[in-house]
Amino acid sequence: MGLVVKKPGVITTIQDNGRFGYQGSGFATNGVMDRRAYAIANLLVENDPDAPVLEFALAGPTVRFTTNSIIAITGGDFSPTLDNKPIPTYAAITVRRGSILRFKAPRTGCYGYLAIAGGSVRVPEVMGSRSTNLKCELGGWRGGALTAGDYLPFTTKSVDFLPNLGSHRIDNDDEFYQFDRDEIVVRVVPGPQEDMFADEGVETFYSQPFTTTTKCDRMGYRLDGPVIKTKHGSDIVSDGIALGAVQVPSHGRPIIMLADRQTTGGYAKIGTVATVDIPRLVQRPPGRTIRFEPISVQEAQRLLRDEAHLFEALALKVRRPSADGISPRRTARRLTPILEEQARKSQADTLWIDRADRAERVGNRNVLGTVRTPNDEQTATPETTADRTTV
Repeated sequence: MGLVVKKPGVITTIQDNGRFGYQGSGFATNGVMDRRAYAIANLLVENDPDAPVLEFALAGPTVRFTTNSIIAITGGDFSPTLDNKPIPTYAAITVRRGSILRFKAPRTGCYGYLAIAGGSVRVPEVMGSRSTNLKCELGGWRGGALTAGDYLPFTTKSVDFLPNLGSHRIDNDDEFYQFDRDEIVVRVVPGPQEDMFADEGVETFYSQPFTTTTKCDRMGYRLDGPVIKTKHGSDIVSDGIALGAVQVPSHGRPIIMLADRQTTGGYAKIGTVATVDIPRLVQRPPGRTIRFEPISVQEAQRLLRDEAHLFEALALKVRRPSADGISPRRTARRLTPILEEQARKSQADTLWIDRADRAERVGNRNVLGTVRTPNDEQTATPETTADRTTV
């Protein structure tokens, strides 16, 4: 009960929220690149918030399902088809055994996500996470990207019904990602080494546009644009690197550190991208323009709380009652043992006439016309006596 990979795409891995608590030992956190699309995908199929998903980039995979299931696809628009028929994204879709799911190159975005109801694929947990660490070859499916012929079993045998399935859909998230815009604004918390940059360099960072390049992967995004000037160079004693940290090496152009970033680095960091804006950033293909806007730590925290409230509202929305909220077959299976138990309990309270056999209910017709006297003398019935008197 699972899926078979027919074509793996460019890079398809299994990811979850990430592996935490081991950066001190040199292990990257890994995890999904777009946490927003990941959270919504699991929400649509009612999975645990930390359930693993299939993450794919640049070109999606082709997979065949060996059991009935329910899936949801989020992130960029990879033009998904099921048995050669287009299917919507950001909606829970029923998949039948033997169906083939295909993806094409993205029309919008860079990363896509496939969530499977029932807890997704069954892979071992390594250091508290099922995410794939490509460099260390651990976690996920055998520590690497998926390859043709891989068979991924599901956590549960089959989940082919969700209550109120018709409500498990939302409008696409294009308004947040702003796919139709060539330029977006990314909010940044200044520091921690902002004082190493010249005032002119800081002004350049926040006022000038930068362009995404082809030099980008799960480790980081290198941007092209004007040189950000420092006071005396950007080399520092290596320290920890947070998700979204904006390093500025000696060439003066920023690099934004992402999911597979190294744990420490020796370049000054002019700021850190707000967590809520990282999904918008990683979905920008090469050649798009980015501008940076400074915000406070408190504002970044408020944005994160607002996003959490948004997910709570979406959870309520996708579970609202709908016309297909009840499965007749499943309802019958659940009601049958209840009704049988009630029948067993009520048998003791039935009337005597219901419990009696046929002879007791109807009587013996051979003795209906006679009665027995105390002396066992057979006498005539009232009708017989009357007939004899008449004669």
